Amino acid sequence: MRPVYPTKTFPNHYSIVTGLYPESHGIIDNKIYDPKMNAYFALKSTEKFNPEWYKGEPIWLTAKYQGLKTGTFFWPGSDVKINGIFPDMYKIYNGSVPFEERILAVLKWLQLPQDERPHFYTLYLEEPDSSGHSYGPVSSEVIRALQRVDDMVGMLMDGLKELNLHRCLNLILISDHGMEQGSCKKYVYLNKYLGDIKNVKVVYGPAARLRPSDVPDKYYSFNYEGIVRNLSCQEPNQHFKPYLKHFLPKRLHFAKSDRIEPLIFYLDPQWQLALNPSERKYCGGGFHGSDNAFLNMQALFIGYGPGFKHGTEVDSFENIEVYNLMCDLLNLTPAPNNGTHGSLNHLLKNPVYTPRHPKEVRSLVQCPFTRTPRENLDCSCAPSILPIVDFQTQLNLSMAEEKIVKRGTLPYGRPRILQKNSTVCLLYQHQFVSGYSHDILMPLWTSYTVNRNDSFSAEDFSNCLYQDLRIPVSPVHKCSFYKNNAKLSYGFLSPPQLNKGSSQVYSEALLTTNIVPMYQSFQVIWHYFHDTLLQKYAEERNGINVVSGPVFDSDYDGRYDSLETLKQNSRNIRNQEILIPTHFFIVLTSCKNTSQTPSQCENLDTLAFILPHRTDNSESCAYLVFDRDALQLYLERYMHPELALT
Repeated sequence: MRPVYPTKTFPNHYSIVTGLYPESHGIIDNKIYDPKMNAYFALKSTEKFNPEWYKGEPIWLTAKYQGLKTGTFFWPGSDVKINGIFPDMYKIYNGSVPFEERILAVLKWLQLPQDERPHFYTLYLEEPDSSGHSYGPVSSEVIRALQRVDDMVGMLMDGLKELNLHRCLNLILISDHGMEQGSCKKYVYLNKYLGDIKNVKVVYGPAARLRPSDVPDKYYSFNYEGIVRNLSCQEPNQHFKPYLKHFLPKRLHFAKSDRIEPLIFYLDPQWQLALNPSERKYCGGGFHGSDNAFLNMQALFIGYGPGFKHGTEVDSFENIEVYNLMCDLLNLTPAPNNGTHGSLNHLLKNPVYTPRHPKEVRSLVQCPFTRTPRENLDCSCAPSILPIVDFQTQLNLSMAEEKIVKRGTLPYGRPRILQKNSTVCLLYQHQFVSGYSHDILMPLWTSYTVNRNDSFSAEDFSNCLYQDLRIPVSPVHKCSFYKNNAKLSYGFLSPPQLNKGSSQVYSEALLTTNIVPMYQSFQVIWHYFHDTLLQKYAEERNGINVVSGPVFDSDYDGRYDSLETLKQNSRNIRNQEILIPTHFFIVLTSCKNTSQTPSQCENLDTLAFILPHRTDNSESCAYLVFDRDALQLYLERYMHPELALT
């Protein structure tokens, strides 16, 4: 099971019981500063019991609101009066309470009269985490701790069997994170780069954060960007990257909270960071908190009982999905959360919730052919690129032809329109289909398929565009708009380099409705992906379907910007308002069985990327080659449709 980032104790325990990412539920680490409260949260402070820190609705509240009783023998947040309510039975955390005493207490609760007996229970054991921190994850002490935990689980199961409850209770055995071996040789100290700096505080560790010492006064006004510039790409093989939090990979969901400092340090596996050696604890033993995709940070999930399938092993899933699962087992209606309700139905014998795709909130409009005269786009196309001479004949497809195109380019259906008041039409070409938005003057998405034997041309298609007569031309569709702009240019969603055996496809991909505003620095990434990686993926996967498009998330909350927000964040270039994406998404879909092609899949395999669109790619460093491994940082577990579609 995949934990949330950072892979720390309190954030993950609270995500498990709320279904929320830390940026949403507020417990963003074991140590937190809130600039609005001007208060500090720590596990050993009384501030930990302040309900203001805990957002969202933990499952013991969901159960209480819907008439069920709950009992918690330790769980982060369960000894706090959240929304004015405690669990029906709870214990204030005390790590000295023997494990046996905890087990016996829960077994006694299970024997209470029906009107007093809880329906939901939590039980927390500190091992093997405690031994892992002290001795490292690969140690005899951790093995003994695991054996002790195993004995405690055995004690619980024996007790349930004596009560004849072992076949009628659903049990979930779950961990919050993994563990990595620490090393004093794998610690980064910022004073090496910044000197004896006095005006900052660094929350040390594998997911380190930096803020000014003078808070709250300078929390928002501090020059974080200057620190990032001074720490980026200082040496080859640098084991950390400084990020302004809104530039972190979207999959980490670690930006939309004032409690998350604006400057975050992303560390390589096994590495940690502190301001200087005196600011950290011991550097040996075990630690956790790193990227939740790292293998050694992964967690455990075991489900047992009448509600679960028996002897079934499933692919890894995120722990934010467990809240919905527990609600289903208790016949509760979940509170709003970040999970996808029903995504764990394959774990259950009899799922109670059937997920449905969101309804389309707006109908497609038509984009008919017009007799608009061609405008001068001020482009210069090479003689070898054949233009669209008879636009209407080439692109005015019949319904039968559209059906054939759709079968090849949209084998799994098209993205739905999820934002009200949007004006979108489908544009069919022989090689790709686009959902074009009149609101943002660019495609929301483009879909096409790359087969194993398709080739890619080495032709230079820069500065070559053809007017799409189905859409009114805008200044942002002209080559002249981007000339002499040192930073901004345009990119193609469907790559004109893709050669599927017909010369006409080149000019179709060069239509003005296939371009998006794109920073020149980002084109390095975009070209590498389309010129190199796509062909490799197609060869490895026996063909892939590609859906890509712009993302607009200016407030970095993980949801698409409204049209009003888009207008507020537009830029004026050459007296023309233009919207510049904050990210681009790419979803690659292929068959799990690679003997099948994308048009005949039985089971699908998906890779999804959300790439930050920036004026520079400083974290990649000039001396590094942007390659497949670098892209893995932006690999999503699944696509977030609310980010991409409007």
